[in-house]
Amino acid sequence: MADLWNNLLASLDLRVSPPGAGTAHGAETATTTAIPDIPATAFEGPNLPLNYRRLFGGQILGQFVRAAELACPDKLVKSVHTLFAREGSYDEPVRYEVSCQHQGRSFATLSILARQSARVVASAAVSMHVDEDGPQAQHVEDVPALPAPEYGVTFDLLPWETRAFDDLNSLAAAPPEYEFWMRTPPVDPRLTAALTAYATDLNLIGTALRPFEGVSQRGNGTAFNSAVTAHTLWLHRPFRTDDWLLLRQHSPLLAHGRCFGRGDVLTAAGELVASFAQEALVRFDPAVAQDLSMQPAAQHG
Repeated sequence: MADLWNNLLASLDLRVSPPGAGTAHGAETATTTAIPDIPATAFEGPNLPLNYRRLFGGQILGQFVRAAELACPDKLVKSVHTLFAREGSYDEPVRYEVSCQHQGRSFATLSILARQSARVVASAAVSMHVDEDGPQAQHVEDVPALPAPEYGVTFDLLPWETRAFDDLNSLAAAPPEYEFWMRTPPVDPRLTAALTAYATDLNLIGTALRPFEGVSQRGNGTAFNSAVTAHTLWLHRPFRTDDWLLLRQHSPLLAHGRCFGRGDVLTAAGELVASFAQEALVRFDPAVAQDLSMQPAAQHG
């Protein structure tokens, strides 16, 4: 866990990549146009050394956030809207090319391309905003009490404390809802948005699968194949990831080979600090799909 945590922090430590610089294997990328008032337009970061056949989307989401923050340091990331174009290769660094669509006194809009060699892996539209004060109101369900330490759970890609009452790996049918608590080790609060983006990419597919008896997220690569196609994160208020946070998730639909899910991030005091949504490919093995189609409809409602 400590190694993954340190590797994650290293992956978020992006460095400036000169305009027109090539990526691995000597391939050249498209050059970027200099952006007025932005100190650099392209960045690179190392990949997480995971035993995984492709880049983890959460890494790319976190690096998108860091690229935006480095390119426009006088504003905060308000939202990140990401489309994943293709699988990324773990043995080649990703180059993040930033273009500024608008930069005013209060807001900025950036577009970012994530490239490996000549291939676009993902693209993001990022909205940024200066910190402002004003009246506040929220309407969300109350936050439950933090589970005791004996309710600790392990998610392979989250290198920090996590607790939950429900088992997302259970094969029993359940409503398409899931919530868990998390708290990172002490960390620079400037990494809050990137670490949150990373964490929100992990469990929405598993949440969408819960109504199906005999299937869980552990079946990826056998019972089904999945890949995130789009992910959006909205950041509402300042917060820290090294305080306890509740991630509350819900998936209203799985149909036509895709699932959709959404979630909220809340503090232990009940403040809504972020929200997220995701669409993903979920392509079942034909035999599994036939078995699931024969299950009583009540298990899916």
